[in-house]
Amino acid sequence: RKSSSSVQMMESTESSNTTIEDEDVKARKQEIIKVTEQLIEAINNGDFEAYTKICDPGLTAFEPEALGNLVEGMDFHRLYFENALSKSNKPIHTIILNPHVHLVGDDAACIAYIRLTQYMDGSGMPKTMQSEETRVWHRRDGKWQNVHFHRSGSPTVPLN
Repeated sequence: RKSSSSVQMMESTESSNTTIEDEDVKARKQEIIKVTEQLIEAINNGDFEAYTKICDPGLTAFEPEALGNLVEGMDFHRLYFENALSKSNKPIHTIILNPHVHLVGDDAACIAYIRLTQYMDGSGMPKTMQSEETRVWHRRDGKWQNVHFHRSGSPTVPLN
């Protein structure tokens, strides 16, 4: 594959030391962080097939590209994968800052975090974009699926 990407998670020490959680809760929260990392990796790699496996077919989203509108389904996202993300041969590195996971019963969770995306622009200069993201996950048949997200800040696709 011509592009390479990586996803890294960073957490502040204050947030991880404020409460003592039992191991089961910690493991379940870590599972949500891991599936979120896999989703972002699919985006960074322009891998629409992997993205669709992680997302619910009825995925809803508010994101900068939708210009304030709620979009539903995968067609809106397909355009970006087929025309921009998959064509990029620039390495992309993503950092997930201070993820906060809210478990909602056994089969639902919400994660909120800052996403920093580092890449090389058209002139070879390193650039960083920031977005604020919230994702809602639902477990069906033992598999986590992203059912909704809200992203503010920079668009996913580097502008130059």
